[in-house]
Amino acid sequence: MLITAKKWRRSYAVAGVLLLGALLAGLIFFARGCSEDEVTPLLNNDDRVNYLLSLGWEIDPEPVETLHLQLPDSLEGTEYEDYNETQLPQGFDLSPCCGKQLTRYTYAILNYPGGRTDAQLDLYLCEGTVVAGDVIALGENGFVGPLAFPEN
Repeated sequence: MLITAKKWRRSYAVAGVLLLGALLAGLIFFARGCSEDEVTPLLNNDDRVNYLLSLGWEIDPEPVETLHLQLPDSLEGTEYEDYNETQLPQGFDLSPCCGKQLTRYTYAILNYPGGRTDAQLDLYLCEGTVVAGDVIALGENGFVGPLAFPEN
């Protein structure tokens, strides 16, 4: 059996530890970035307007209404439960906001297809994050629809 011993210089040892640390930090950063959805908070009206513009909506930049509402501790058995069911296919979910305050911003839509002038858009935020949204048409043949810009 052959045994060899090597003497390490201190500079090699320090460089190895630093390299190992950088590698470990990179792996942690990469794993964290892959496991969490990147959500950009909408902290002010410009952020909200830009978000809606990115969806294809042209809106009056000043909200028609701003409303603060408190979600119950549970959505079960409330009108919010049904509303949340309409939001889930859009990728939104109110349930993490149970017991918290939401802010609803309502904007007048300027480019609803077909020239409809009575359409409005509701954007619900919880702690700066969009958690729900819908488009409503008021008046005759009114409706409530998803936040996505209609293709037709």
